Amino acid sequence: MFRLALSRNLLRAVTPSLRTTISISHGYPASTALRSFRSFPAAFHGEQLTKPKPGEELHITFILKDGSQRTYEVSEGDSILDIAQANGLDMEGACGGSCACSTCHVIVDPDFYDKIPEPDDDENDMLDLAFGLTETSRLGCQVHMTKDLDGIRVALPAMTRNMQNKDFK
Repeated sequence: MFRLALSRNLLRAVTPSLRTTISISHGYPASTALRSFRSFPAAFHGEQLTKPKPGEELHITFILKDGSQRTYEVSEGDSILDIAQANGLDMEGACGGSCACSTCHVIVDPDFYDKIPEPDDDENDMLDLAFGLTETSRLGCQVHMTKDLDGIRVALPAMTRNMQNKDFK
């Protein structure tokens, strides 16, 4: 069940009508919505990657920002974001792979683009925010390796909208 976390000061500032709305929309009194906000360390993507079994290896090639290429053997079901991060590539994934940003934007080789399931509305909304959007752009967190994608090539765009100091060096 979703729990609404409001600070005590914020709830005091909330009008009585909003308190009623909180109570009605979440099915419990607004006073029980007062839970402390907890922060958990971000999980490192790529931890859950397992080495592919012999004979079941799939291959993915990343074209890096400098034009160099790196090919990896991966398992079916691994996301492009997890693969990139597990191998130390420069793909941020600021939202943790929840399809809430565009920092894992990749440009897919046109030969493989039609083999990937269509992006859903959430992914399309995030892609609209991506830097250097192309006809074959996808979010790495939403593309998972399948046997059809064996040999896929993806390019990392020159920058992301979540600019960092290293983008300007």
